[in-house]
Amino acid sequence: MGNQITTMERGMQRRTELLLGKDNLEKIQQARVLIFGIGGVGSWCAEGLVRSGVRNITIVDSDRVCVTNCNRQLMATSRTIGQVKVDALRDRLLEINPEANITAYQKIYQAETAEEFHMEEYDYIIDAIDSLKDKADLILRATALPKEITFVSSMGAALRRDPFMVRKAEFWKVDGDPLARALRKKFKKNKTFPRRKFQCVFSEEKPMQNMSDQRLVEDEWTSTKPQINGSLCHITATFGMAIAGIVINHIIER
Repeated sequence: MGNQITTMERGMQRRTELLLGKDNLEKIQQARVLIFGIGGVGSWCAEGLVRSGVRNITIVDSDRVCVTNCNRQLMATSRTIGQVKVDALRDRLLEINPEANITAYQKIYQAETAEEFHMEEYDYIIDAIDSLKDKADLILRATALPKEITFVSSMGAALRRDPFMVRKAEFWKVDGDPLARALRKKFKKNKTFPRRKFQCVFSEEKPMQNMSDQRLVEDEWTSTKPQINGSLCHITATFGMAIAGIVINHIIER
């Protein structure tokens, strides 16, 4: 993809340029973002970035769209059920800006696959994955990269319903989030710690209890998912857009 801005893209970003200025818009368009996990949080983050002018985004997820995704994931519709998630989201993002450079990897992030993603080539790395083990590994690897590469992580968005309690904080200052607590416990137990500070999006709301244990889609249940927690679109989307906001603000401030 070249750097030439088309008439359509120039028109699409007119209001962004009015607010932020031409120089800042150009910096946004040049940023390279890598998103791990494009579910309820990551998919909305990707949309927020593309609509704000980011042209270079790599999305990573191994799953396919299922019917239970339709209550909260951007690309999940009755039409896309069964499709590879990254392909469905890539199509969506290119409908917004056909000039965007969207790279899609149908892969799972694990310690064994980490080197395949060449994280050192990006300006921003977004963690929106659920697995505690894989999330911990990603945090350790991403914070060991040069400090010029900004890392942002999503904590738990499930079991909440109040969007006005979504916050951002440095990882060690996240309060009231069970996922952050479990990660810190794991790091302390293994005596391996993030190499530098990083921002997290989380909710101060006390997690609710699932009102029902009914499993609507049995084949979604595996030994690696001991519990499926309820979640709502207006919460996961708030998380995703908040992360997009952190990235955009960081681009124009540095």
